[in-house]
Amino acid sequence: MSSKRKSTSKDTTVYREFGNQTNSDALEKGVPNLPPQQQNIRIQVTRAGKKGKTVSVISGFQHNQESLTQLLKKLKTQCGTGGTIKDNTIEIQGDHKQKLLQILSQLGYKAKVSGG
Repeated sequence: MSSKRKSTSKDTTVYREFGNQTNSDALEKGVPNLPPQQQNIRIQVTRAGKKGKTVSVISGFQHNQESLTQLLKKLKTQCGTGGTIKDNTIEIQGDHKQKLLQILSQLGYKAKVSGG
């Protein structure tokens, strides 16, 4: 008979120099949470990669995830439509560039409409 041990853990790491990799707080990039007056925001309308649907894309934010989520909620309720956050950009369903420009200006952002 052989005495084989079964390992219950799938992690076969013997040595790790920089601690636990499951600590997502330490691995997360630090994003400065700048005030609205110091941010240059771009608003553009696109249909590329959206299966023909028109989407207003707002980019240039330097906020943490919580601030972006709160801003997204405000913009969605003001426009009366859906939206999401992807890679520090906010996507609002539909062509709302003028309304978004007005709302963001009222909130103190330096916003511009870019593209056609």
